[in-house]
Amino acid sequence: MVGVARRRLSGLIVSTVSLRNIRSYARLDLDLRPGLVLVVGENGAGKTNLLESLHVGTQGFSPRTRADAQLVRFGERAGRIALKGARGETPLELELTVEVGAAKQGKINGAPLRAAEQLRTEVATLVFTPDRLAVVKGGPAVRRAYFDRALGRLAPARAQLSTDYAAALAQRNASLRRVAGGFSSRDALTPWTEQIAALGRQLVESRGEVLAALAPGFAERADELGLPAARMTYEGDPPTVDALEARLDRDLERGSTGLGPHLDDVVLTSSTRDLRSFGSQGEQRLTVLALLLAEAELIADRRGFPPLLLLDDVLSELDPNRRRVLAERVQQTGQTLVTATQASSLPVEPVQLLEVTPGLVRAA
Repeated sequence: MVGVARRRLSGLIVSTVSLRNIRSYARLDLDLRPGLVLVVGENGAGKTNLLESLHVGTQGFSPRTRADAQLVRFGERAGRIALKGARGETPLELELTVEVGAAKQGKINGAPLRAAEQLRTEVATLVFTPDRLAVVKGGPAVRRAYFDRALGRLAPARAQLSTDYAAALAQRNASLRRVAGGFSSRDALTPWTEQIAALGRQLVESRGEVLAALAPGFAERADELGLPAARMTYEGDPPTVDALEARLDRDLERGSTGLGPHLDDVVLTSSTRDLRSFGSQGEQRLTVLALLLAEAELIADRRGFPPLLLLDDVLSELDPNRRRVLAERVQQTGQTLVTATQASSLPVEPVQLLEVTPGLVRAA
């Protein structure tokens, strides 16, 4: 592969997995097939750890924790994840090493990355876990983070936008506190106010573009799953210099910026119901699934290859009809791993059935 830092890889079919001292697995070598793979095992056997390893190996971080030391098997100092696969006809090798007390190290086709998290700008992986329901039932910050990550996956060139805005916001807030304490003049706020306005406008506009792109697919997938007239609505306006200066006295009193996209929200509704307040847990689960499926289709359309899908414990609270709808939908993607306690939970025939017992995965 030429120019790892410049070339964007939009999809991945994992063919082999090699884990060393990662969570449940002292050593694991596994072959995977393209298509829908079902992973079964008792609770606590290590199914979630297997999916977590695939996420870490393709994205550079865990969907469960940001404490990297928790990824390493108890009693060990380091762990390694190595994946081989392909994007279309292009071979692809990913490697990630985690060492307690040190930064993660990532490689793509043998070329080291500046940071392991750079993997997520190179390959796309989407994950469902039960705690993802917080995207619907949690506070606005969870939804902002979710759609900012979606922005990074769908428009990698703007992946740093929310981080840049957060850095400018932190600088303005620190400047507000210095001015309020008499250690600086109001003039020192001007460049940060201008930066908040400029970056905030770009972030609001980019979020709006992502929601507009996702909305049709989200509504269609939600309707298939029995959630009618599903919509996503952005609540917030781009900040302006005039608006920020108009509330400067209040910001100085609080020591923080009280206007901007760091306070905005995305409201998810079905018909006229706000699903955060009035959706059942089952409906909230369907909402997250519809979001994930809509994004998977959009990634495939924009980049030419579908993302890797990891669906952990997704079937347990779905009725048989919705299980079938979901299974038939993900069968159309490139590669999906689904976990369940029983093979009968999946209403279609997987291309591969894997059985997990503590520390071991084998083809059934």
